[in-house]
Amino acid sequence: MHKGLTGNQLKLIAMVTMTVDHIGFILLPQVVWLRLIGRLSFPIYAWFIGEGCRHTRSMPRYLGSVAAMALLCQCVSYAATGSLYQCILVTFSLSIGLIFLLQKAKETSHWLWAALFAAALAAVWFLTETLPTLLPGTDYGVDYDFWGVILPVVVWIMPKKRYKLLSAATVMAVMAVLNSLQWFAFPALGLLALYNGQRGRRNIKRLFYYYYPAHLAALYLITML
Repeated sequence: MHKGLTGNQLKLIAMVTMTVDHIGFILLPQVVWLRLIGRLSFPIYAWFIGEGCRHTRSMPRYLGSVAAMALLCQCVSYAATGSLYQCILVTFSLSIGLIFLLQKAKETSHWLWAALFAAALAAVWFLTETLPTLLPGTDYGVDYDFWGVILPVVVWIMPKKRYKLLSAATVMAVMAVLNSLQWFAFPALGLLALYNGQRGRRNIKRLFYYYYPAHLAALYLITML
């Protein structure tokens, strides 16, 4: 038996803490500790987005599936609430897109792919940091902003777990300086340090993509009732 935590166990921890976070955000905004618990979920999910890009057989297919679910969630969210805020699946779609371009640049060593990656990085900065300032009076923003997009990228780049943890900690420190609530995300690195590299008995990779819109719909339905 392998010691430590499997990928499935870590993803379930992230799912539970994400749900606690959203309960706090949507139903009980006055209960701050729910939001603090919820900080654990993003680094875990970001880690496995980076790892998923490393192990997927088809990066375009992986990007397409995440982006399609992101589009569905955004359409439903806008129809239900009129919100322009971009959910975490949009953040991860941008991450996967950057990783795809960076992988092509590394594999081909062609200047065109490097230029496309640089242009995409600038576009991500514009979407996450500049565009919100150009849309005053709206709630437009991208979940976890620019550095949230970058976190899965640095996890993908680093070849060994200790380097992944160190680079993730560096990005998370920048995020925490910009938003002090993110200091409470650091215990997630302790959980990720226990990752044993094993998936677990079952393949639950699609569970999050189904659970994410379903639990949000349920929470918003509760608010309507």
